[in-house]
Amino acid sequence: MKFGLLRKHGSLNSVPVFDAVAEGLTKLGHTVVNDTVDCDVPVLWSMLWHGRMKDNKKIYESAIAQQKKVLFLEVGGIKRNITWKVGLNGINRLGYFGPLDNDDSRAKLLGLELKEIKKGDNILVCCQHDKSHQWRNQPSMQIYIDRLVHELRMYTDRKIIIRPHPRCPVENKFQNYKNVELQNPKYIVNTYDDFDLAFDNVHAVISYSSNPGIHAVINGTNAFVGPESLAYPVANKELKNIENPQIFDRNQWLYDYAHTEWTIKEIAKGLPFSRLTF
Repeated sequence: MKFGLLRKHGSLNSVPVFDAVAEGLTKLGHTVVNDTVDCDVPVLWSMLWHGRMKDNKKIYESAIAQQKKVLFLEVGGIKRNITWKVGLNGINRLGYFGPLDNDDSRAKLLGLELKEIKKGDNILVCCQHDKSHQWRNQPSMQIYIDRLVHELRMYTDRKIIIRPHPRCPVENKFQNYKNVELQNPKYIVNTYDDFDLAFDNVHAVISYSSNPGIHAVINGTNAFVGPESLAYPVANKELKNIENPQIFDRNQWLYDYAHTEWTIKEIAKGLPFSRLTF
């Protein structure tokens, strides 16, 4: 098949990942071309329709209209800037990453271990970038937060911590709320784009479909997520259960999650592509 790598619409750290994709697909006998939609399968960076990636939206929509499959690459959450998501037709739960019911070998290889469920006091709300495809059909982030805090107060009086996406700030209007505060992410020095995230004294994490929901599940913190989160099968869905969250068996989920992200070397060998059906 002919794969079109839309390199010019990738993030600044996408270059080595695109290089590895080209090498891996070529090893499997596919044809690779750059920066053209004259292909069987476009290869796009992320579903964030913003900045360098904004033109990917039209390419994605056109490909879907033509019933083409789209290969998506994205920054990973297992080991940020070391592992990278590789999926068909979307990222997070919208995408297809290959067969489920995997064994534990890859989770062990990546050092993924589930922590015991632990207790805490606060509710941490991890917001998302409102230009992401994952946030389509949703209200503005400020309206979302207003509605969320209102609904939470129907079921709990716990302290609510609002944490914006690092690149999508929100106004600090929380003086009007009772026991609600803003937590701005802090950049980790000497990293490309890593930010602090801790679950100390956290009763539950609310994350619509981004990585904090997954990290919470692995960390042993109750997670409340939306239907497109990769954590959806092992997370709570309804805020009315915020004080009595359901506990899930997370093991098989972890083994399958380990197959959603790959290192540069693994991508260059073609490992993620051999699991996908084009």
